[in-house]
Amino acid sequence: MNIKDFKTLIEDKKFSEIKKIYSEMNAYDISTLIEDLPIDYLKQAFRLLPKDIASDVFTNFDSDLQKDLITALTSSEAVNIIEDMYSDDAADLFEEMSAGMVQKMLGKVDKSVRDDINALLKYPKNSAGSLMTVEYIHLKKGLNIKESIERIRKQADDVVDFENCFVTDNRRKLLGTVSIKDLLINNPYQLIDDVMVECEHTINTLMDQEDVVRVFQDYNYTVLPVVDSEGLLVGIITIDDVMDIMEQEASEDIEKMAAIIPSETETPYLKKSILELYKSRIPWLLLLMISATFTGKIIQSFEDQLAAFTILTAFIPMLMDTGGNAGGQASVSIIRALSLNDIEFKDLLRVIFKESGVAILCALTLAVCNFIKMLIIDKVKVAVALCVCVTLVITVVLAKIIGCTLPMLAKRVGFDPAVMASPLITTIVDASSLLVYFKIACLILHI
Repeated sequence: MNIKDFKTLIEDKKFSEIKKIYSEMNAYDISTLIEDLPIDYLKQAFRLLPKDIASDVFTNFDSDLQKDLITALTSSEAVNIIEDMYSDDAADLFEEMSAGMVQKMLGKVDKSVRDDINALLKYPKNSAGSLMTVEYIHLKKGLNIKESIERIRKQADDVVDFENCFVTDNRRKLLGTVSIKDLLINNPYQLIDDVMVECEHTINTLMDQEDVVRVFQDYNYTVLPVVDSEGLLVGIITIDDVMDIMEQEASEDIEKMAAIIPSETETPYLKKSILELYKSRIPWLLLLMISATFTGKIIQSFEDQLAAFTILTAFIPMLMDTGGNAGGQASVSIIRALSLNDIEFKDLLRVIFKESGVAILCALTLAVCNFIKMLIIDKVKVAVALCVCVTLVITVVLAKIIGCTLPMLAKRVGFDPAVMASPLITTIVDASSLLVYFKIACLILHI
């Protein structure tokens, strides 16, 4: 079923056929099918969804589409969707909406839902508190297993995860966790206090989302409890939230490494306007263009030398490109290692030593190949080939050292290492390689 045929079904009011199509699909597939419909058609298609999956389909839409659809639906329809959503998804939606719209919607939803959403909205953006959900199974100490299972039955339809149950005292202080498996295999009249296990790791509400991801990755968790400063259980974070964070962080790093200002929304590329793309790209392009002025100034200051040996000009692009590529390789490797916590700033000297070794091997290989190529193909004098190849060796070594050092220094002073990626490093290496080139030319060629 393609979008054109589905649109025709709506125009022909074949609603029973549409409902039949829905019955054979899951929530994600439905969302991908109807998300590209014009808003008026989308509104009709959405209203035909079974109530038990409508909120799941809505959650799979991107934030801009969610806002458009909520605005297009009636107030009662919008309230029903919000009340059926998990609290963390609803909070994410409200973060993207205008203050007036948030106030209007929150005033109409059930008080318990409103309280949950307000509790999540008070946490800083990108903190664990803003990511967590408050729909989880909560058991109090002193219950026996039979009582606990009865309590789980009553909560199961309204929680995100019911394989892991969290045990607290009367103040809601987290004591431990117990799995469904433990409840099923033990004596029904045994206290859960005896079968629960202490939580080895918990997430603080103010922990940064990158640190949350790291804990999940390091210890292979699928769910973790979130506690406040007093150790009181306030929510949980599940693996699906972590996967969303990983995708978001990876996208941001890729954009920064390509000299693009990261987008604050999750709008797909084809739905971004030309103006939005322009605004995200032009600042870095302007900065890099202005910084490239230094390269031009260096060339201007050596005009006399270039006039004496015009052949030197032909090899400038090769030297600059090779240096930029070498620096880019090093920076990407180091940025990746930093993001995985494989290295820290204290490892700087070890990293420089390792990259220097790699640089020397790469530089010598490139220089030998280039020297042979210049003599056989370019047919230049030995002195010129020697000048270019010595420059090539120094440029590659310098580029590798710059490429590995800048990201580590950036992280040390609190900047995102991804900012120190290929475009910026290439600009620095270009200027450095030209200075080296002309200085060596002066020494070898006596110009």
